Amino acid sequence: MGTENQTYLTELILLGLSSDQHTQILLFVLFVIIYLLTVFGNMLIMVLIHIDSRLHTPMYFFLKNLSFIDLCFSTIIVPQMLVHMLVIKKAISFAGCSIQMIVFLVVAATESSLIAVMSYDRYIAVCKPLHYPTIMTHKICVQLTIGSWVSGIFVSLVDSSFTLGVSYHGHNVINHYFCEPPALLKLASEETYNAEMAIFAMGVLILLGPVSLIIFSYCNIISTVIRIKSGDGRRKVFSTCGSHFIVVIFFYGSTIFTYMQPNSKKKNEGGKVISVFYSVMTSMLNPFIYSLRNKDVKDAFRKLLEKQSL
Repeated sequence: MGTENQTYLTELILLGLSSDQHTQILLFVLFVIIYLLTVFGNMLIMVLIHIDSRLHTPMYFFLKNLSFIDLCFSTIIVPQMLVHMLVIKKAISFAGCSIQMIVFLVVAATESSLIAVMSYDRYIAVCKPLHYPTIMTHKICVQLTIGSWVSGIFVSLVDSSFTLGVSYHGHNVINHYFCEPPALLKLASEETYNAEMAIFAMGVLILLGPVSLIIFSYCNIISTVIRIKSGDGRRKVFSTCGSHFIVVIFFYGSTIFTYMQPNSKKKNEGGKVISVFYSVMTSMLNPFIYSLRNKDVKDAFRKLLEKQSL
């Protein structure tokens, strides 16, 4: 399929994270566990928020949407990766690769926007508690969520249009475990400067923009918390903000490293390892960091177990 006289590629080969058979078996077990935890954690959050009326608040509305995005995020990447760890020929059609890339970009960019929206929600809750009910109405929450999806779709259309707009023929081996623009552009048979600049511009919009809002929100939250006289209240907010910031570092740090560097063909082997953080790990960590450590969610889970035992 990778012969030089082929005009257009119809099949691509993904090398995966490792070519060593024993390492692939260990990685298979590891990623099966990660995927099961991701599915269980995010499904549980969505169910608990849906059935427990005490969790019908703006914060949990955003968390429910985040869990849905994380479920989609992980599902479009991990199952295929697991299959490729068990087969000799790790092939994917060019059309299948394109679809995976487009959907990946939609959910990744949407998650980036939604995490920023969630930080803004926490900023209003902590810094302007008296105005919170009038600012974060259900209508506003729905609009912010729709806006996050619209931004994700827009970024995906731009990135995928430029990535798929260049010619691909000849070499068809991708040194990666899933299809994303920086990896696919390495196979391009023509100059990719315009595509790389478009991806960089979208990175400024969908990565640096939300990061700026997150930093603004948490700086104001920390400033407000420092003035809180209650030690317990201060520890609670700092604990919550600290755990949320772990997600920010994992997700945005690794994504910026991948998407905010021009000259994608010169990137080293470690790039695909870095991408594990935003493509796999974050989806598993989010429900545990954002929700399952929360007292309200724990109470809802306990209530659900009690109902099931009756």
